[in-house]
Amino acid sequence: MPSTTPVETPTDTDGVSLSHGLKQRHLSMIALGGVIGAGLFVGSGAGIAAAGPSIVIAYALSGLLVMLVMRMLGEMSAAYPSSGSFSSHAERAIGPWAGFTAGWAFWVLLCTAVGLEGIGAAQIVHGWLPGTPEWAWVALFMVVFCGTNLAAVKNFGEFEFWFAALKVGAISLFLVLGVLALAGVLPGTDSPGGSNLTELLPNGGEGLVIGLLASVFAYGGLETVTIAAAESQDPVRGVARAVRTAMWRIALFYVGSMAVVVALVPWDSPQVVEDGPYVAALDRLGIPGAGQLMNVVVLVALLSAMNANIYGASRIGYSLVERGQGPAWLGRVSGGVPRVAVLVSSVFGFLCVLLSYWRPDDVFAWLLNMIGAVILVVWIFIAVSQLRLRRRLERETPERLAVRMWAFPWLTWVALAGMVTVFVLMAREPDTRVQLYSTGAMTLVLAAVGYAWQRTRTRAGR
Repeated sequence: MPSTTPVETPTDTDGVSLSHGLKQRHLSMIALGGVIGAGLFVGSGAGIAAAGPSIVIAYALSGLLVMLVMRMLGEMSAAYPSSGSFSSHAERAIGPWAGFTAGWAFWVLLCTAVGLEGIGAAQIVHGWLPGTPEWAWVALFMVVFCGTNLAAVKNFGEFEFWFAALKVGAISLFLVLGVLALAGVLPGTDSPGGSNLTELLPNGGEGLVIGLLASVFAYGGLETVTIAAAESQDPVRGVARAVRTAMWRIALFYVGSMAVVVALVPWDSPQVVEDGPYVAALDRLGIPGAGQLMNVVVLVALLSAMNANIYGASRIGYSLVERGQGPAWLGRVSGGVPRVAVLVSSVFGFLCVLLSYWRPDDVFAWLLNMIGAVILVVWIFIAVSQLRLRRRLERETPERLAVRMWAFPWLTWVALAGMVTVFVLMAREPDTRVQLYSTGAMTLVLAAVGYAWQRTRTRAGR
């Protein structure tokens, strides 16, 4: 049943406990840098090997879906700024069970991702210092970013500001060099012209499907800006600006860089998968030490994601507790920071790291499969919530619609159809089918628990 939670003021919807220490420059750079993750730098290699030059089409299609999702989320987050973001919106639009399900599923995803990113960062540093244990580097990174998030939200903002600046600078430089090389004006480099683009679908439609699935999950991290906006000095303006610039950011950083890579390097080059597409492209340009340069960039991307995911998990957890959907001790706030939630999220992340060493073939593998399609579940909740909340906003408080979904409700339904299509494609592929089923099982369990909790509170008259 729909939530009976009163409509909050647009400046703070989760109470007055959290601080508002993020500035507009923090939000702007978080929005920019949140698009550029390690999945783009490394994971895109497997997509290129499967789809060939059509990987550009795959990233464009999935990018269009993500743009629609961000527009829907932006509309709701500008109207109801909240550290719970889509979880709060799902509760308001659909019912407490929906907010419970979306929130805790995303919390598990973020905490597990913290561990995965820590492992990836540690492997890079271990490659530079082979005598050091990887687990010790993960522990160090955890301590640093846990401490950063414990201190004050402005510390998280400052770290993300500089991390994002480095990522944006690196990929912008890559794009400039790539375009110059393709135009034949980069000294010491001959332009390949269109010689690497002669076969658009070398592995047929099946290759494009694999590339599409790989590209969908490379866009993770875009939601952080709507969570962070609730702790900014002007949440509505921050969300509106971030959402309105999402289109060119996705087009430039993802679709643009994929186009440059496949134009510069043959799609079937072994180096694309072994070293990563960006290293392969930089080697093609004759950039000395390309591999190590990209390792530095990937390390920054991983550390940035660790920082952002600890922050996001702690705020989602805090919001759930504030709405009565978690243990009260998890929501304790001091100094404007939900410090218990930060600690618990970090510990959960490090536990995932230990499981990767202790039980890599069963428990850890099961955990990875369980979070494999969570982002799609979250997107479904976002779309359904927006369909229901938009009508309510137009009827009751139209002045809150600082951001509006394009061509409502038609494009919302198009986005939902796109999500269902991705689910169907995942069910067709053996490598992703187990992820789909595992995530589905976790979602059903959370929904059942959330619904039982909702019924209990209803009977208690709360």
